[in-house]
Amino acid sequence: MIHLVAMQFGAFFGGDLGSLLASWEQAGVFSYLLPFLLIFAVVFGILSKIKVFGDNRGLNAVIAFVVGLLALQFQLVTIFFSSIFPRMGVALSAILVLLILAGLFMDPESKFSNYSLMIVGILVFLIVIVQTLGDTGTGFSYYWLTSNLGPILIIIAVIVIVAIVINSGKPRKPLPQAKVLAFRE
Repeated sequence: MIHLVAMQFGAFFGGDLGSLLASWEQAGVFSYLLPFLLIFAVVFGILSKIKVFGDNRGLNAVIAFVVGLLALQFQLVTIFFSSIFPRMGVALSAILVLLILAGLFMDPESKFSNYSLMIVGILVFLIVIVQTLGDTGTGFSYYWLTSNLGPILIIIAVIVIVAIVINSGKPRKPLPQAKVLAFRE
């Protein structure tokens, strides 16, 4: 920590935080180490939570380690992470501004305002995903999305209508317990 503070002010080691981050980038920290740690942590956490192998933390760690290394074998994960996280930061900033402005003018108890903010957040998330997948070269790009917009909107509308129908009904009362007749012989 002291090293970072000293580098920032150019005191003891000279330089600044920007050159430290540039040297980390050249060393592969952002391309390999951090994506590996993220994938390892997520896989290890999932395996530990669902307890497929019981409480065998060693086996969970080995599997998470292997999955993390295999994910970095090709450049797809590196390109995806280097593209999605800057966009996610911008999207989160836009959502934060939207929430601040919405807090000034909207009723926080209104279901309509909460659902509309949720829909805007989902749309921003989808835009970030579509733009990021376009950068990875997977064939899923903005052009693909606009050329297939009609079927996508129909699928989304069907899902929304089904969700509304499922959630709009009154909660059912539990059925009364059936009386079991015992026959004596």
